[in-house]
Amino acid sequence: MMVRLPFDDEHAPLYSVGQVADMLHVEQAFLRRLDEHDVVRPARSGGGQRRYTRHEIGDLQNAIQLVGEGMTLVAVRRIFELQHQVRELQEELARERATRREG
Repeated sequence: MMVRLPFDDEHAPLYSVGQVADMLHVEQAFLRRLDEHDVVRPARSGGGQRRYTRHEIGDLQNAIQLVGEGMTLVAVRRIFELQHQVRELQEELARERATRREG
């Protein structure tokens, strides 16, 4: 049996702000602003340093694209909130349909 490693989990907080800034070719200060504006809020290490997951890096890529299209950080946060609500409603609808099929 293979051991599951932390980097196999897309939700494992593994990447520092410096690593992510290098990956995405943005300034570390921009990533900190996204955190401060509640656009993408990474976990914190025991020492208080931001640690990003692969999933959050994908969110950052989307945020960078939206900002590049002229969206404000407030608008990007609202878009992300609405996308989250849509996903929750889709999951609720799928559960409701499954319940009706079973009953």
